[in-house]
Parts: sequence; C-alpha cells; structure tokens
Amino acid sequence: MVLIETVVCSGAPGKEARFKRMLNVRQEYKRRQPGCLAAWIAQSTDGQGLFLVHSVFQDKKSWKRISKSIVEKLDSKDGGLESVIGGPPLVGMFETPLSALNLAGTMDLE
Repeated sequence: MVLIETVVCSGAPGKEARFKRMLNVRQEYKRRQPGCLAAWIAQSTDGQGLFLVHSVFQDKKSWKRISKSIVEKLDSKDGGLESVIGGPPLVGMFETPLSALNLAGTMDLE
C-alpha cells in the first residue's frame, strides 16, 4: 500500500503566480526525495487559480520525513505558503495498492 496526499487549494488574490511557483518548487523537491514515487500539481481549467496537489509516497514514514524536510529546507527560506495561500486547503490522505496507480518504473516496489 502507498500513501497518497491530495490537497485542493488556491492562491491569495494577486499572489496566484507566486503560489503556483512555490507549489512547483515543493513538488520538484519531493520528487527528488527517496520514498516519493510521484508528485505533481494541476491547475483548474477555469483560470480561477485553484490547484490540485498530489503526492504519492512509499509509506507514512517517507511522507513524514519529506514533509519535515520541506518545512526545514524550503519554508525556512521562502517563508512558507501561508502568505500566498487563499484560505485553508482541503487535505486528504489515502491508501491504495501501488499497482492501482500504474506508475511506470515503480512496480518493482510491491
């Protein structure tokens, strides 16, 4: 079973571009960490600045380690997302078999 973190969020008015850049930096950082199988963002098609942020982790231990590292290394440098987010995000954590995701190059982890 892998852990999927799903976040629905939006940038604060006038700060959407910075918010998107910061989300991208965090997802790129996650992808470079051992234990992160995939990480990406998707922007709403209506141009409203709403984002879907998905990350797939090998296990809960990897999620905790990577999340802590983001706070220590990225948030400490750029101040974190609080100043550019447009309100509280909707966050969900889910589990699924890795095979259900059909991620190329990760099937050998099961």
